[in-house]
Amino acid sequence: MNTHFSRSVAEGLAFANFIDGRSQEATSGRRIDVVSPSDGKMFASIPESGKDDVDRAVRAAHRAFHDGPWSRMPAVERGRCLTRLFRLVEENGEELAALESRDTGKPVRQGKADVTATMRYYEFYGGAADKVHGDTIPFLDGYTALTLREPHGVVAGIIPWNYPLQILARVAGAALAMGNTLVVKPAEDASLTAIRIAELAHEAGVPDGVFNVITGYGHDAGAALSGHPLVDYVTFTGSTLTGTAIQQAAAVNNRGVTMELGGKSPQIVFEDADLEAALPVLVNAIIQNGGQTCSAGSRVLVQRPVYETVSRALAERFSKLTAGPHDADLDLGALINQRQKERVAGLVAAAEDAGVPVLARGSVHADAPSAGYYFAPVLFGSVDPDQPLVREEVFGPVLAVMPFEDEADAVRLANGTDYGLVAGIWTRDGARQHRVAKRVRAGQVFVNGYGAGGGIELPFGGFKKSGHGREKGFEALYDMSATKTVVFNHG
Repeated sequence: MNTHFSRSVAEGLAFANFIDGRSQEATSGRRIDVVSPSDGKMFASIPESGKDDVDRAVRAAHRAFHDGPWSRMPAVERGRCLTRLFRLVEENGEELAALESRDTGKPVRQGKADVTATMRYYEFYGGAADKVHGDTIPFLDGYTALTLREPHGVVAGIIPWNYPLQILARVAGAALAMGNTLVVKPAEDASLTAIRIAELAHEAGVPDGVFNVITGYGHDAGAALSGHPLVDYVTFTGSTLTGTAIQQAAAVNNRGVTMELGGKSPQIVFEDADLEAALPVLVNAIIQNGGQTCSAGSRVLVQRPVYETVSRALAERFSKLTAGPHDADLDLGALINQRQKERVAGLVAAAEDAGVPVLARGSVHADAPSAGYYFAPVLFGSVDPDQPLVREEVFGPVLAVMPFEDEADAVRLANGTDYGLVAGIWTRDGARQHRVAKRVRAGQVFVNGYGAGGGIELPFGGFKKSGHGREKGFEALYDMSATKTVVFNHG
């Protein structure tokens, strides 16, 4: 184990890239300060990698794929490596949770929940590695035709800052299970646990060059990685604007991509819903991780007869919410950085200036450091469907409540944005559950619930500007591989 990882985070750690099985500094020698969102103070640093560092990592992954044992290793053996990684994540869970919480500003209990989900990803894909099978195809007389699932080669994983542990695990688990090699570029705002996981993967027996992590800015390291000619496949989670740029860079080399690009997800509450069950879920779905979640339930659509009841109950709950430091373990932590805080504040101020009523506000704890990036939760009511607050992804603890008249109106409002990632439906009517679930344009639809503890087994991805391709479950294994058709003419 690299000794710098075993030291206390409070000491001010100098993290390094992980390339070809060892820690390496950026060629330039430049570094990026890592600041805790909870207090605005630097507590670590990471390399500011550039094009040369990216090239070094990609070439290591390319050699490992074509000349190393990983892609030719029996699938069951790759699975055993991932299972060992699952156990190492479990053994180092307290350290990983503390590091994730401090790096992102999320409450410690959320960091622990992220570790639990991360473990499950490596456990699931460890068990799934040898379960992906090809087909035999009825064909002409004298021929036998079959299909194989083969790895792409070098996979570039560009990871966001909101759930670094979890999203790395869903990318790495599927990519490695299928025999790919991997170069990961985590967001510069939250890179630390990605580096730590790469080291643990090496400890678990993943060969040199198979799992590489480079840190740096998106416009430099990220751009170089997505457009590198030796990268065979790109997966990205983040904003629609950045996703478009990454797809354009990958297209130069005619490379495939998986894109998860955010959402403006509705929760539809019909008049017959079990409100006692729904209310805590409606609140949690927007305040989890400070609302910085692609699948956040950021719009609540309520049928007119129960609109006032639901609005009052949500307002009561919102008024009691408190944001504070990650280690205080309150309802929510800080936003990731000052830029994100200003963006959320700007969208909220614009809605207020437009006359959208504020039904309730939470608070920031009195002892929260003044330099932290805190934003108190806000609940808006009676929002016009064309308001930016309803159409744009705020990525903060901001909830909009809207009334609807009937089922057709609910579906129209639910589908009335450019996104289509997740939706929630709350009703006791079984026929309505099926009708609305089919009519809502979203990659995941939850009925009388929202989210599923990570949903590791459940295919995840969106329609429209929420992206394309699927992560999680067996669908991710198909995205992380290509079909080869083999035809035998045996007479």
